[in-house]
Amino acid sequence: MSLFSTTYDVIVVGGGHAGSEAAAASANLGAHTLLITMSLQNIAQMSCNPAMGGIAKGQIVREIDALGGYSGIVTDTTAIQFKMLNKSKGPAMWSPRAQSDRMRFAEEWRNRLEQTENLDFFQDSVSGLLFDGDTIVGVKTALGLEIKSKTVVLTAGTFLNGLIHVGEKTFGGGRAGESASTGITEDLVALGFESGRMKTGTPPRVDGRSLDYSKMTEQPGDEHPEKFSYLSSTQPLQKQRSCYLAHTNKEVHNLLRDGFDRSPMFNGRIKSTGPRYCPSIEDKIDRFATKESHQIFVEPEGWDTVEIYVNGFSTSLPEDVQDKAIRMIPGFENVKFFRYGYAIEYDYFPPTQLTHSLETKQIKNLFFAGQINGTTGYEEAASQGLMAGINAALKVQNKDPFILKRDEAYIGVLIDDLITKGTEEPYRMFTSRAEYRTLLRQDNADLRLTPRSFEIGLASQERMDRVLEKRDSTAKLIHFLTNLSVQKERINPILEAKNLALVSQSMKLIKIAARPQLSFSDLVHLEELKGFLSEHAIDQEIIEQVEIHLKYSGYIAKERNNADKLNRLENVPIPSNFDYNKVKSLSYEAREKLHKIKPISISQASRISGVSPSDVSVLLVYMGR
Repeated sequence: MSLFSTTYDVIVVGGGHAGSEAAAASANLGAHTLLITMSLQNIAQMSCNPAMGGIAKGQIVREIDALGGYSGIVTDTTAIQFKMLNKSKGPAMWSPRAQSDRMRFAEEWRNRLEQTENLDFFQDSVSGLLFDGDTIVGVKTALGLEIKSKTVVLTAGTFLNGLIHVGEKTFGGGRAGESASTGITEDLVALGFESGRMKTGTPPRVDGRSLDYSKMTEQPGDEHPEKFSYLSSTQPLQKQRSCYLAHTNKEVHNLLRDGFDRSPMFNGRIKSTGPRYCPSIEDKIDRFATKESHQIFVEPEGWDTVEIYVNGFSTSLPEDVQDKAIRMIPGFENVKFFRYGYAIEYDYFPPTQLTHSLETKQIKNLFFAGQINGTTGYEEAASQGLMAGINAALKVQNKDPFILKRDEAYIGVLIDDLITKGTEEPYRMFTSRAEYRTLLRQDNADLRLTPRSFEIGLASQERMDRVLEKRDSTAKLIHFLTNLSVQKERINPILEAKNLALVSQSMKLIKIAARPQLSFSDLVHLEELKGFLSEHAIDQEIIEQVEIHLKYSGYIAKERNNADKLNRLENVPIPSNFDYNKVKSLSYEAREKLHKIKPISISQASRISGVSPSDVSVLLVYMGR
């Protein structure tokens, strides 16, 4: 079938993490999808660090997997190290993170996409968009092709009018070795879209054979690694590669400071905003001037390659400054560079111009996902791509949009933050951004989201069956613990070994298991429990679920109650054409912000910066509440 004669259901522009998830989701929902990318060899490229997950980001990857996306599976298949971060804290803070083999990650993504039905590919640059009034109808490419589509998902990453900076040198590019994309921003601005500029940076890559690891601290993976995907088709790592920890010092900082006047981020050449939570080494030295040392994480790029990612040394300083300064870090004295660090500027569109489905308010059937919305990070991009792909397919099928609320997923928090609050610097997710993080744990993403995804036809029957089995096994174990009484003579030796208060009579095992100082590993030697776990094939995942339920049930119930109260305001809709100017008792700032954002409910309105509780009360009166 010719590109000239085909009208696709969905065209996805860009083959990064957002574009890959968007294409997979829409195709798996039955939409005839075309993925257009400037380089088929660089699909799902890890442009920056070779890792997935981390604080809050790991929860997002598990949510993507629970919904039927590919990021978790690809990460498990290509991982070289796994760590569960924050394990010493409560389960709401546990965050999985994996180092990946960078080349295999991209290869695995391409292989999976090529095996996805309903998905076509085309290598070209999109140079413009086709409109019919206020509706998008296709794209124009650099080759001069016009390809028609019912919906379009833009996932342009850092490519829109991208500019790369290394010291005094500046050249166009979306990332090192790849051209920038032009034309899309101009088309959208001509239609009245607001655009802005953001920046990000990347550190040098070096030859691992030139490093002296004896001067660094080894950072191995977990002794008992877990995985991201809930499916049994992926397995935890049997062997892992270590990372290493190094530190900068005064000499490094002094050398870097000497080059600040040649740094485009300090001499005024780059005026756009960079990521606060992933600063360059120049930013760290400037902002934390009294700190004499910063951590440098030495991360291998794969199983077999010698290439090393120097995490923590992101910079746009001139090559000679980078070269001199990095050699002052212990272990880097004889370093050989593969490539120098650089900064990149690119266009983005303030995400307040979107609805919760990630469709633009101004143009129908046009969706934005990823860094075009002002976010940073593979995980944030992938989750937006997944949601945009889902909603583009559902739009074509005349179905209601798929929206996740703040108490349902970190993805819901991310999207609501973006469209309600906007962002003036690259947005990244943290557990602190989620007011219901006890509900949104990494261990229960499948229980939260797979049934929702199964309803729309994305999550497979296999995924749903595993969720039902997990629910059933968890309930069985809780029922067993609730009904089993254990004599004090058998409990007290366990409590005594942990220096805990003894019991004076027989007690239900559930009360003992709920003690925060005890874990299941302290109780598994009890014959009844040991026999039950064996007979019902209860694995560690189920034990973890039950432990969290027992020890945190009060916190979970309180948070659920708070979420339910706020969700009542979600059910108070605001008409899309509501005229806030007629509500004279609203503050001027509130009227201005409400007109711009156009919230769909009282709850969303209450989260807009500049809308006070008294403004919310006024709106409730106008909505008949």
